Amino acid sequence: MKTQPQVSAWSVSNGSLEALKWVGLLLMAGDHVNKYLLHESSPALYALGRMAMPLFGFVLMVNLARPGALESGMHLRVMRRLAIFALLATPAFVHLVGWWPLNILATLFLATLIVWLLERDGWAARRTALIAFLVGGAMVEFWWPALLFCLGSWAFLRRPNGLRMLLWTLATASLTAINGNFAAVTALLLIWGARQVEIPLPRSRWVFYAFYPIHLSLISLALIVTEN
Repeated sequence: MKTQPQVSAWSVSNGSLEALKWVGLLLMAGDHVNKYLLHESSPALYALGRMAMPLFGFVLMVNLARPGALESGMHLRVMRRLAIFALLATPAFVHLVGWWPLNILATLFLATLIVWLLERDGWAARRTALIAFLVGGAMVEFWWPALLFCLGSWAFLRRPNGLRMLLWTLATASLTAINGNFAAVTALLLIWGARQVEIPLPRSRWVFYAFYPIHLSLISLALIVTEN
């Protein structure tokens, strides 16, 4: 039997979600400039950049956990957008990073696919979700810890309770194995803070998708120019 998400008091306003997304974009851009143009000369920018993926993952999972999201086809629409812009970002990403792992949009695509499979009836879908997690986690940026974070967020947002909060926190802490610090855990504090305020910020649906390939392309171009 398919379980429906609960409508609970644990929520973040749409404007505050948008603010989290913008903060994530700025932190990601700063991290990439530091890594590729400044040769990782700023430990602060590196640490702050570790908060970007959790912020993006949380905002995505909020939308996927909304009541009626599956029935409205949101998961499929999101996967289509993520796939398109992940491909658009691939040339610049390959120039900067290489062919492996796949970029962060592929990570979010995979997390969305797993959620979509888990929300469908039947053991076949659940087995496929497990295979996608185990195999796909080896191919995407931030690997399995990123998927655990997203799935932990989604599970908690659907049915908030103490146990799920603990599991979500532990999933977030698992990113320490990738990042080498606990900066990702501080993203939970930022998310908690966003719950306490309502920021009147309009939604920019396509900014996040377009920003990723555009900023990577600009950094890649700047790197080519400076190398020559």
